[in-house]
Amino acid sequence: MIIVLKPNVTQKEIDHISERLKEHGLTAHVSKGKERTIIGAIGDDRVIETLPLSIFPGVEQVMPILSPYKLVSREFKKENTVIEFENGVTIGDKRVEVMAGPCAVENAENLLEIAEAVKSAGARILRGGAFKPRTSPYTFQGLGEEGLAYLAETRKKTGLLIVTEVMDTTEVELVAKYSDILQIGTRNMQNFRLLQEVGKYRKPVLLKRGLSATIKEFLMAAEYIMSRGNHQVILCERGIRTFEPSTRNTLDLCAIPVIKHLSHLPIIVDPSHGTGKWDYVAPMAKAAIAAGADGLMIEVHLDPEKALSDGEESLKPPKFKAMMEELRKIAPAVGRTI
Repeated sequence: MIIVLKPNVTQKEIDHISERLKEHGLTAHVSKGKERTIIGAIGDDRVIETLPLSIFPGVEQVMPILSPYKLVSREFKKENTVIEFENGVTIGDKRVEVMAGPCAVENAENLLEIAEAVKSAGARILRGGAFKPRTSPYTFQGLGEEGLAYLAETRKKTGLLIVTEVMDTTEVELVAKYSDILQIGTRNMQNFRLLQEVGKYRKPVLLKRGLSATIKEFLMAAEYIMSRGNHQVILCERGIRTFEPSTRNTLDLCAIPVIKHLSHLPIIVDPSHGTGKWDYVAPMAKAAIAAGADGLMIEVHLDPEKALSDGEESLKPPKFKAMMEELRKIAPAVGRTI
């Protein structure tokens, strides 16, 4: 249920409503917009329907949320959510933020060189996996905490924000200590205990779409995170599995406008995993911006032939720089910047 409050509502009235909801076993999610403050009453519908919410002080209107995902929906929040960071980086605003770096952290020297290259080209967030979920148990699985330490040291030297994947509930605290954004990978999109665990932290979460997940399932996964109090969720379209073998996955760019219609959360696109081939990355990155993406996640490696993970989809720094220059020409056409 959405409780729309009056323009002159006081903090005392907001607190009163929230406390009454909690007394009945409901969760109150307060969202303050530019014009209105609303409270999302989440819980047992039978309990909600028994409460005379419309007569509470400060209440203007009470409306049901019809979609199965409550907090994620446009019904709950009309304005776009913008994720803000201390260094001025914003995701969901006018600027299209670019996350770039190696699929896996391999060593400190290469990571720093890649970070400096992507920063000089315009990226403000460094991606890199310390824990790597691989299809084969015999392939490189990441450096673990050693890799996280390399990421943190690189952030200190370059000023880039860090996004890296967390794979298990027991590792959330460790990864959160080093990373600015917690990434939930495609294979864990419906790992509900992990989603609930990152939902307890007040740190942005990048949620990747599952290999065969519908948009509804994708948004419901985000709901798991937000239901635990963490509203800083960034969605990521990274391609879905279809019958087409020409690319690693089928990059569903239609998901961008669909999600923009259904949800207030920002959405970025990963054309590296979406295509699986480096020469298709730049064209799909351009298309993603044209379709309304709030950001991009791009794999960059100094020597893709020697990469320990996903070398075939990684751009070399000169190719990444050239792509960024092309993106700067396209972004203004849709009212964005790079």
